[in-house]
Amino acid sequence: MRALVSGGAGFIGSNLVDALLARGDAVTVVDDLSTGRRSNLDGALAAGAELVELDIREAAALAELLGRVEPEIVFHLAAQIDVRRSLADPAFDAAINVGGTANLLEAMRGAGSSRIVFVSTGGAIYGEGAGKALPLDEGAPIEPFSAYGQSKFAAEGYLALYERLYGISGVSLRLGNVYGPRQDPLGEAGVIAIFCGRLRAGERPTVFGDGRQTRDYIYVGDVVEAALAAAGSGASGPINIGSGIETDVLELAAKLAEIEGSEDFEPELAPPRAGEVQRIALDAGKAERELGWRATTSVAEGLRLTLASL
Repeated sequence: MRALVSGGAGFIGSNLVDALLARGDAVTVVDDLSTGRRSNLDGALAAGAELVELDIREAAALAELLGRVEPEIVFHLAAQIDVRRSLADPAFDAAINVGGTANLLEAMRGAGSSRIVFVSTGGAIYGEGAGKALPLDEGAPIEPFSAYGQSKFAAEGYLALYERLYGISGVSLRLGNVYGPRQDPLGEAGVIAIFCGRLRAGERPTVFGDGRQTRDYIYVGDVVEAALAAAGSGASGPINIGSGIETDVLELAAKLAEIEGSEDFEPELAPPRAGEVQRIALDAGKAERELGWRATTSVAEGLRLTLASL
């Protein structure tokens, strides 16, 4: 199958590219390398993947590329992922996350591509989970606390629009806080990448707020399996991809210290940051029903795999 992966040099994208190549797909990666790393694709490029350095805001170049490649499946991961930058410059965030998505959908329409898997966010799109019945399913109110969450929701709307108007089948995967090998510390689960780095450097971790804020952490290998399952399904609309389990930041630090056998990894507390929620967890029942998928990697096992990759 001919697959195109936008943002394929990033943390999640490069892991997905490896899996697509392993199953025999012909893979084209689109990435401007602003946050993605060419080194993440060393093995993929050696195995035959193509990397095209391109900003998804460049509509004409994107349309030309898809017209050449004619992908049968598109995985859309290219995005502005920094919550704090989204609040500081919401227009920049929207230009990439909304405008870039519209450009890609238009390019797909011109190339005759009929299926897109969009990597959205569950960690930021639902907003504050405190006071709500967690885990949240796809019917929960959309109340983001950041421009990042709002722009991802707007992009989901464009997928739905293009399905109604032009028959381009699209599914939006609302991910929990993804972590694992090649993780970028800018992402929603960047705390794990930062903690792992500090642990290996013999430094103490910094925790913003009281450390009791929870997230639904999900290992990147499970996310890749969900994306592949979504691509091969007929599912459309939003689907949560998470474990349904809340883990707080202090727990993460304690688990990492236990795995590493470190007795000096006590967190240093700092003021909370804007745009971050206190609690969130995702109900992935729809993913199990429609994709035959569920998370299989525990946080403890995922943290061990992540540390081992450093």
